[in-house]
Amino acid sequence: MIRSLLLATSLFVAPLAALAAPPANVGDAIMAASAYHDSGDYQRDFDAVVAQARQWIKQTAPKTRHPAIVLDIDETTLSNWDEIRADDFGYIPAGPCDALPKGPCGAIAWEKSGRAPAFASMRALIEEAQANHVAVFFVTGRHEDERDATERNLHLAGIQHWDGLYLRPMTSHGYAALYKAPTRERIERKGYTIIASLGDQPSDLSGGFAEKTFLLPNPFYRIP
Repeated sequence: MIRSLLLATSLFVAPLAALAAPPANVGDAIMAASAYHDSGDYQRDFDAVVAQARQWIKQTAPKTRHPAIVLDIDETTLSNWDEIRADDFGYIPAGPCDALPKGPCGAIAWEKSGRAPAFASMRALIEEAQANHVAVFFVTGRHEDERDATERNLHLAGIQHWDGLYLRPMTSHGYAALYKAPTRERIERKGYTIIASLGDQPSDLSGGFAEKTFLLPNPFYRIP
């Protein structure tokens, strides 16, 4: 009887579910991202991609009618590292940013302060492109209410001229690619050929309307 009862019970015991693999530890990821930046590897990798883009632009522009390039702004043209580090890689949109290098640092306040420096290699790319009669357009995920601050920041960072600065309409939200790809299409409808599009997020580059894309390194945050 006992044996029969045990056998019957065993028929109703479900097998143990396989344990799911946990994601990477956030603390470890923060330390790795900081080390990547501080070691100089991030800047070397960034500059290597920019060098590839410069070579492509130099080769392609003379063979193209009305050539243009499209650049993202944050972590492509301007560096927000001071804000990123102060917020320990988190995103804090609201609040002041007046205690750097300590945080918290509100992202909107930081962007409107116009303190972000330009990447030297990207500034050199822009200058070389313009010297070779290549139009330069910025297409950023920043919203339209940051236009004045963004223009001021670009000027302070040593970027004096561009052919267009496209910011996201105040009513536009959601995936970045749904705004950026149609904006590149608008540029091409004006008669330009976008020979290169550069950005630090896959969403900066997806959707077409560029002959070649260049993805810059950014392990610090992701924008879908």
